[in-house]
Amino acid sequence: MKFKFWIISILILFIAGIMLTSCSTFGTRPEGVELINFKGSDQYNKEKGVFENRRPTLIDEMKKKSMSFKLLKEWFSTRKNSVPLSLLPEIKPNLKDFMNSSSDLKIIWFGHSTFLLNMDGTIVLVDPVFGNSAAPFSFMVKRFQPPVLNLEELPKIDIVLISHDHYDHLEMESIKYFKDKDVTFVTPLGVGSYLKGWGVDSNNIIEKDWWQSIILKGVEFTAAPAQHFSGRDGIHNNETLWASWIIKSSHHNLYFSGDSGYDTHFKEIGERYGPFDVTFLENGQYNKNWKYVHMFPSEAIEAFKDLKGRKLFPVHWGMFELSLHSWFDPIQKISKLAKENNINLLAPKIGQVVNASKNTEIEYWWDTVKKE
Repeated sequence: MKFKFWIISILILFIAGIMLTSCSTFGTRPEGVELINFKGSDQYNKEKGVFENRRPTLIDEMKKKSMSFKLLKEWFSTRKNSVPLSLLPEIKPNLKDFMNSSSDLKIIWFGHSTFLLNMDGTIVLVDPVFGNSAAPFSFMVKRFQPPVLNLEELPKIDIVLISHDHYDHLEMESIKYFKDKDVTFVTPLGVGSYLKGWGVDSNNIIEKDWWQSIILKGVEFTAAPAQHFSGRDGIHNNETLWASWIIKSSHHNLYFSGDSGYDTHFKEIGERYGPFDVTFLENGQYNKNWKYVHMFPSEAIEAFKDLKGRKLFPVHWGMFELSLHSWFDPIQKISKLAKENNINLLAPKIGQVVNASKNTEIEYWWDTVKKE
């Protein structure tokens, strides 16, 4: 009875949230000319009006596995260490050091999949989520702790790069902050419709299909395949494309997986664009019920090898509870696997300025955090 009570309560809260909250956070879906443009994409199923993965039936198969009473019960049960017992260690970044003119690659990780790059003086912000929640309503999926920097404290951003439209990668308030600034947004096909709905000028938005590139301020951005899905309201799914990204400047070649299950695309990308100086690979929020769209740590290691990576930077962990594992499980497992496979791992504290062009020591800071 207790479980049923919680399910009913959650449904009531969700419906109330829809009624009381502006639906603008759901975003404006693609329409008109945008839909016509999609028809030229190899990833777009014209009959169904949706984007698809290399194996089109995967998402439907995943949904069938995920819709079970047992899984729902697990979600709403109390689990040890699902969130940190205290604030995770963080460092207020030295932005002067980060912005100093240099050919070195500098990185600041803000938790989950939000990070900042200084590539030969071009400042790139990836999947910015600085709000209190990674969900359509503020009472859901709250972040573990406040951002180490507020949006107002960030340096001048040249480019905002987006991997896909899910709430833990595309947040309305963070996008709105940049809408009147001199910033170029680079997204997969269709994601620009949300940005325009939130007030971003269409002239400042560049959308790309897989394998398409654009050069901005000396940095080349190439959209590449990922195995995932899209949608923000739970009804209209896969109407926008998801992507990984190759980010290349005169001195550095990087790869960001976005969200993706393990598949053959990593090897293809590695052969076409590798080796990569740093690979930002998703490593968190995994579960056997949705393994098609999120990698386990062992799969992230295989992807790193496929990509011909030199340094591995695990992301998609450390700020939100979006799966059933403990908050520290992803980093503990992948750090162990990296050591066993002699892989150079980058795992900084939140906010720490990392010079990826130099050798760095792993601090294993997550082991110092109190656990149940």
